[in-house]
Amino acid sequence: MTRGLLASSPIIPVVVIEDADDGPTLAAALLRGGIRCAEITLRTPAALDAIRAIAAVTDPVFTVGAGTVLNVDQLDAAVAAGAAFVVSPGLDPAVVERARDRGIEVLPGAATATEIQHARRLGVRTVKFFPADRLGGLATISALAAPFSDMAFVPSGGVSAANIGDYLAHASVPAVSGSWMVARSLVVGRDFDAIERLSREAMGLATAARHPSPGNAR
Repeated sequence: MTRGLLASSPIIPVVVIEDADDGPTLAAALLRGGIRCAEITLRTPAALDAIRAIAAVTDPVFTVGAGTVLNVDQLDAAVAAGAAFVVSPGLDPAVVERARDRGIEVLPGAATATEIQHARRLGVRTVKFFPADRLGGLATISALAAPFSDMAFVPSGGVSAANIGDYLAHASVPAVSGSWMVARSLVVGRDFDAIERLSREAMGLATAARHPSPGNAR
């Protein structure tokens, strides 16, 4: 994914959805909360239909993508459903190349210096750092960003309201990926008011991290 796109969407909600009909209402709640994109993970039978439903009815400023994309067949199916970007937990050259051929954004996972160098050879300059909490979080990102100053990292795994500000204050972190504002219990329970509220709070934290007041500058 390009840094320009992530600059306008500093939070990528990771959504596990059970009922495709909930997709448009969920997207609308996120958008009211200020979040302009969502990653619908391909972990349930409803995922592709949810992507299709969101792509068909949501405002053009909202971008829907597919997550947990493990192979080119899943990528093709996601694009056919209307996904504008795909996210993968790891780095598969075939997935990256197919995304490029299809003209869509791709955010592959990379957790080591070797994987990052491989991503760079593929022309990727923004990677998903997953699972961030298990791999040392911000300290590891800072260490990797030193030799790879042209790379951007999107932490995923263990990101929450408690640490989003620290992540987004780092120059090499254009966005974070998380699920606390779209927790599975909230989606299944159709608590879209809570999703909107948590999204608004998350965007407030993101804005504060990106544009700290003089008295609270990091």
